Amino acid sequence: MLHTAVNLLVVGGAGYIGSITTELLLSRGHQVTILDNFSTGYRDALAKGAGVVSGDLSDDRLLDRLFTSNRYDAVLHFAARIAVSESMEHPGIYFANNVGAVIQLVNSMLAHGVARMVFSSTAAVYGIPATVPVTETARFRPNNPYGASKAVVEELLRWYGERAGLSYASLRYFNAAGASSLFGEDHRPETHLIPLAVDAALGRLSRLDLYGTDYPTKDGTAVRDYVHVLDLAQAHLLALEQLSPRPLVCNLGSERGYSVREVIHTVREVTGAEIPVREAPRREGDAPATIASSQRAHKRLGWRPTRGLREMVESCWRWRKNHPHGYGR
Repeated sequence: MLHTAVNLLVVGGAGYIGSITTELLLSRGHQVTILDNFSTGYRDALAKGAGVVSGDLSDDRLLDRLFTSNRYDAVLHFAARIAVSESMEHPGIYFANNVGAVIQLVNSMLAHGVARMVFSSTAAVYGIPATVPVTETARFRPNNPYGASKAVVEELLRWYGERAGLSYASLRYFNAAGASSLFGEDHRPETHLIPLAVDAALGRLSRLDLYGTDYPTKDGTAVRDYVHVLDLAQAHLLALEQLSPRPLVCNLGSERGYSVREVIHTVREVTGAEIPVREAPRREGDAPATIASSQRAHKRLGWRPTRGLREMVESCWRWRKNHPHGYGR
């Protein structure tokens, strides 16, 4: 277990969750090196005080130099491609990056005696869940290449743990939202509901599309479990501190569902703006409701989210107002 200040490699630390987690790790006295290829991350999202290496996990020589010249105590991985629609169009790219590159990373880690890893997984491994709330024992039924790629890595990590001594935590995020005071969400294109609704409130979008109004939910719109990105970052810190030979696999969610209409209503309340909404048919593959059971994270990590939907929307609103062009790319 890692309870003192340690030397960490954060892969994908220029992205949304990676940048905010790095910010927290540095504030706790850890030494951090960020490895990022900046294909979807931003140099303006690099936390002050972190070392930075520009490069790709496909570069075996780079990984060898990194692990030869530094004594890392653990690696945190945030370097996946995450857009579901893009994964449907380009499954090969997703499996190459989200699976192949992780294999190269873990092989290089183990070859250099680094046997601790915190991995960003996703609720997308469950696909359309048979029951809610979803527990970690639910069957993997991914219905897109993004979710399937994460499921493959989780299986690989299990074997690396059993046969090669890798101590790992796999954290299955539900719907990350919100921002820190410095860093926020800037995907290109943006596909997540809360930043899209905020952009509509800011007048950057002419309307917000609402997909599906006939779900078997209280108001007919899909229900999702949202968790503040600062709470996710805290879960990574706790998982890092408790890495051991016993694998840690946890859902990270609020255990509460919010419908699309509820999210839109909250954004309207926070911003004071009217949001034009266009109702559209359901999208293929969208589940009526996805809500986490995070009891294992509470029992194993002592983790509970402390921020609600309104705080997620308020922090997103502040960050996007202060960064009208995102990170400026």
